[in-house]
Amino acid sequence: MLTLEMMPPLMFGGLVVFLLIGFPVAFSLAAVGLFFGFLSIELGFFTTAYLGNLPLRVFGIMSNDLLLSIPFFTLMGAILERCGLAEDLLEGTGQLFGKIPGGLAYAVILVGAVLGAITGTVAASVIAMGMISLPVMMRYGYDMRIATGVIAASGTITQVIPPSLVLIILGDQLGKSVGDMYAGAIGPSILQVGLFILFIAAVSIFAPHKVPALPDEALGTRGWPLIWRVAKGMVPSVVLIFLVLGTIFMGLATPTEAGAMGAVGAIGLAALNGRLTWTLVRQAMDNTMRITCMVIFILVGSTVFSLVFQGVDGGLWIEHLLSHLPGGQVGFLVFVNIFVFFLAFFLDFFEIAFIIVPLLGPVAQKLGIDLVWFGVLLCVNMQTSFMHPPFGFALFYLRGIAPKEVRSSDIYWGAIPWVGLQLILVAIVIFWPESVTYWLEPPSGVDPSTVRIEVPMPDMPDDDAPVVFK
Repeated sequence: MLTLEMMPPLMFGGLVVFLLIGFPVAFSLAAVGLFFGFLSIELGFFTTAYLGNLPLRVFGIMSNDLLLSIPFFTLMGAILERCGLAEDLLEGTGQLFGKIPGGLAYAVILVGAVLGAITGTVAASVIAMGMISLPVMMRYGYDMRIATGVIAASGTITQVIPPSLVLIILGDQLGKSVGDMYAGAIGPSILQVGLFILFIAAVSIFAPHKVPALPDEALGTRGWPLIWRVAKGMVPSVVLIFLVLGTIFMGLATPTEAGAMGAVGAIGLAALNGRLTWTLVRQAMDNTMRITCMVIFILVGSTVFSLVFQGVDGGLWIEHLLSHLPGGQVGFLVFVNIFVFFLAFFLDFFEIAFIIVPLLGPVAQKLGIDLVWFGVLLCVNMQTSFMHPPFGFALFYLRGIAPKEVRSSDIYWGAIPWVGLQLILVAIVIFWPESVTYWLEPPSGVDPSTVRIEVPMPDMPDDDAPVVFK
């Protein structure tokens, strides 16, 4: 006979089975949730009225203004992916740094960070940098694994640098403001770019033949014309970054409003580059529609699953499993990050954010862990899902646009050092929380329990005084 204590692990196991079969995640979540929901009603674990909360939760998702920022940022990235901005930045920056060993790799890292801050999408960064930089790297003798690895890894910086879609979703799932999530991600973003640059610097020192400098004939025009070309591509990017992120940090706009301004700014940049066409707009809108629909369906499915899971005390089961791990906060964080890292072999970041994070957040809060720090840490970890098999989407994107002579084995082996660098960043964030919390506004320092509100009482007339009517 099934008992209430058996339901949470059975639900979790049933979901894993569905996912291993390959059934779509959104429908797997909903199917498992509804099956165990009806079973729980039949067994008397909760009543039919409990499932009546489901429509209200779905309506709550649809009326969530924060989620409206997802299509805006997606549309912005889809337009910028096709407007030629990446090409101008990469070609100009590549020529600017090409004279030194590893210069083209440095250019890819720096442009990847800039593109991450203005597009928010891995596909846009990896495809643009792969199509432009990879043939040049191959032509002038770059090691194939270094070349493919730096392109794929630089594209995944997008997942940590604001306005990352992952941070929006994590903020929503953890109940934290997107502005705080963006501010907390500034430190890890800088550290990630620094780690990547240090790795290329080490390669250029100990194995310079793998990252040779470009010959003079490949550098084209030098001097002020080149600097002007780089500035021409960089200045509009900086303006757009301020338009999107600066208004959020300054409290002038919500993420949804900033996303709308970013989409308008992307259209303006496409027009300035002479590439704003109805075909471009239609393709960008189609891509936005597909991604937004996928996110909403996964979110609705996860709501069905989580409602039933909480109804059978699944939250208490997770809390009991994770809150008694040895090592306290550090032990919990180490276990969770190892768990999420291996989940990323099979699930993408949307699925992890919607399925796993709502289960982990309450436990982290009970252990006294800052949820902004926790969310940014998970974001840093989840970006590895783009870099390792079997669902390393950055590797798939690169494979799709790489020349035929580039072997798939080189792409996969080339990703390994960069996954290691990302895991080093996870460790840094765990053991150095200030890398996240330093950028957040300090708390007021006022204990709410000590606040006293005194309301002066008005002077009341004497009860014995005569009442005079006029």
